[in-house]
Amino acid sequence: MKVLSAALLILGFTSLIHAQELNVKAFGAKGDGIKDDSAAFSAAMKEAAERKGLTVYVPPGNYVFRSPISVPSSVTIRGSWTSVPAHNGLRDVGLPKPTDDGTTFLVKFGEGKEDGAFLTLNTNSTLKGVVIFYPDQKRDDIPQPYPYAIAMRGKNPAVVDVELLNPYNGIDATQNERHLIRNVQGQPLRRGILTDAIYDIGRIENVHFNPWWSMEKKLFAWQQEHGEAFVFGRADWEYVLNTFCFGYNIGYRFIESKNGNCNGNFLGIGADDCFTAIQVDASAPFGLLITNGEFVSFHGPDPTMVKVTSGNKGSVRFSNCAFWGPCNQVAILEGNGTVGFSDCTFVQWKSDHPAIDARSGKLLVRGCEFRQDGAHIKLGGEVQKSVIEGNIANGEVKVVRN
Repeated sequence: MKVLSAALLILGFTSLIHAQELNVKAFGAKGDGIKDDSAAFSAAMKEAAERKGLTVYVPPGNYVFRSPISVPSSVTIRGSWTSVPAHNGLRDVGLPKPTDDGTTFLVKFGEGKEDGAFLTLNTNSTLKGVVIFYPDQKRDDIPQPYPYAIAMRGKNPAVVDVELLNPYNGIDATQNERHLIRNVQGQPLRRGILTDAIYDIGRIENVHFNPWWSMEKKLFAWQQEHGEAFVFGRADWEYVLNTFCFGYNIGYRFIESKNGNCNGNFLGIGADDCFTAIQVDASAPFGLLITNGEFVSFHGPDPTMVKVTSGNKGSVRFSNCAFWGPCNQVAILEGNGTVGFSDCTFVQWKSDHPAIDARSGKLLVRGCEFRQDGAHIKLGGEVQKSVIEGNIANGEVKVVRN
């Protein structure tokens, strides 16, 4: 009797789960890689919204979209993946193609333009467990523009366990509050994630942008000349944890938008083989706190780990970060703001360049290690204040002041 009761309990629990979900195929979706399933998804989402925020389950298949879709408030779109998958590409040769398994969205909407988005999330809506793939994008040519794959609006929209295999633009995380972007991988070609007009804390966690889809010469050269992995405009206390990007013009860029600029906590972030790992055009007075970062730059016309440009007036702090690779210089610092390095390691830079070239503003360098002999810090004539103390180097710490 106890075994029977347990079985009935499990059956009842399973039935309850399914009662909270609508299967998109019940609304006419085929998932055959041929038929346009946009209308079926819209019908399923409308029903889910009318029934007070049910989940729309999308079984394994290849769902074609020729029109944009908007996920209503409190509705979840759930695919078959419970973690981010890997598919056939540069590093995963021999694995399935994205159309071989799982839930894949084949986007055929918006080629040639960047306005709008393929899928828009609204208040309390979620996209989870899917692959987004642009089958008409060519791996060996200059990429065609497309709108953002995902736009996040309202309050508490979420993207979880999603592979953005090859979008032109990845996630437009603007004009929302408390967004959650977690466990996302892929190769956005022009922009990975854009945040702006965020007035309540957003979270970006475990996001990795690598050239797993293509490193064909023409496409990858274009990506390194034009691509930006993470772009931050106005964001009030953005939390960014364990993120990484490879092969972009700029890995992390902080800009001044019409809404303002960014302050936030950036922990365990990394950028490899970007022409510039971090570029700060503007930051808030409260500061960008960058901790436990790892940065490498060695390609491009002037490979530099950190560039702070002339428009910055805020504060940028690097703590316990490592900078390596045969770059020209670790940092070029301009503007009227403050830039600080504490407990950082500088491994390699061009021998006829200073590791840190501070041209203006205020500079703090404390407790750092310079693993290469040569010029370590250069203070330009417009540097207002500097504190340089407790550092070690191969040879003496060399500070040159104009």
